[in-house]
Amino acid sequence: MSKRALIIGVTGQDGSYLAEYLISLGYRVWGLARGQANPRKARIGGLIPDLEFVDGDLMDQGSLVSAVDMVQPDEVYNLGAISFVPMSWRQAELVTEVNGTGVLRVLEAIRRVSGPARPPSGGGIRFYQASSSEMFGMVAESPQRESTPFHPRSPYGVAKTFGHYITCNYRESYGMYGVSGILFNHESPRRGAEFVTRKITLAAAGIKLGRQDTLRLGNLDAVRDWGFAGDYVRAMHLMLQQDEPADYVVGTGRMHSVRDVARVAFEYVGLRWEDHVVVDPGLVRPAEVETLCADSAAAREALGWEPEVGFAELIQMMVESDLAQVRLARDYGAEVVGTRW
Repeated sequence: MSKRALIIGVTGQDGSYLAEYLISLGYRVWGLARGQANPRKARIGGLIPDLEFVDGDLMDQGSLVSAVDMVQPDEVYNLGAISFVPMSWRQAELVTEVNGTGVLRVLEAIRRVSGPARPPSGGGIRFYQASSSEMFGMVAESPQRESTPFHPRSPYGVAKTFGHYITCNYRESYGMYGVSGILFNHESPRRGAEFVTRKITLAAAGIKLGRQDTLRLGNLDAVRDWGFAGDYVRAMHLMLQQDEPADYVVGTGRMHSVRDVARVAFEYVGLRWEDHVVVDPGLVRPAEVETLCADSAAAREALGWEPEVGFAELIQMMVESDLAQVRLARDYGAEVVGTRW
C-alpha cells in the first residue's frame, strides 16, 4: 500500500518540489490549501496532476484536525509559513500566529488524531517542521550546526524558533515522531519575486530584454548559504525515514553575498551589475543578519544527503527561467508575473 503524505504549504516553492518528489517515490500526496477559489491551488494542480487537496488553514485548529483525520497520513510536512522575512516587522502578530502558533496547532491536530502517545520510533504519524537558519540570527559561531545557540533578529526568526521548540516539546512530552529541518536559504525558479535572489534574476532578465533599466537593492554585503530547493526537499523526506527522530541543519556550507548573486545573474546575460544596481537604504532590514553558513556534517553522515546543484548553476537556472517568462510577457504585452508556475 502506498504511503500517504500531507503537505501543509503545498502551494509554495518547497511544497511543490516536495509533492513532485514524494509522488515520484510512489506516495499518495495531499496538499493543504485554503478555499476552493485559491488561484495558487489551481496553478499547482495544473503543474502536478496527481496531487490531491484538502481544505485547511494554519489559523484554524478545527480545520487541521479535520484534514489530518480525513487524510490519515503516514507523514505530515509543515512547510506552511509567511516566509518573506521583511514582512514580519510590518505584520509581526500575523507572522507569529502563522509561523509559530500554527506549528502548535498542527502538532495538536496530529496528537488528537493519533490517539495515545507512542515511543518515538514506533508507529503513528511522523511530523516534519520547516525550521530556518534565521533562528541563528546574530550568530554565536560560524558555521552553524545543530548545537549553535539561537539568537533570532526578526519576528520571523522568533516565530520559527517557537515552532522549532514546540516540536521538540511534543516529541519529548508525547512521544511523537517530530523533527525539524533547520534549512538554510534555498531558491529556485519557483521562488516568489519578493525574495532577493528572484528579484535579482528577474531584473537581470528584464534589463537584458529592455523591460526595465535599474534594480534597487538593500544590503549587498549580507552573506548567505544558498542552495537549490529541489535538493533540500530530499533532506526533508530522509529525516522522516530514520529509526529515531532528530533535528538536522541542511545547507551547502558555502557562503555568497547578495553582490555575488547580482554578479552571476548579470554576467549570465552579458551585463555588468554595477551599471544597473542602485543601493536603497530603505530596503535594509531594521536588524540585519549578516552571515549564515551551514555545517551539515550530521545530515551528510546520518542521512547520506548531499546537495547536487551549485551556486552559479542555481542562479543561472533562475535567470534562464526568467528570460523565458519576460520574453513571454513582452510578446503578449503583459506584466511579468512573480510566480511562474
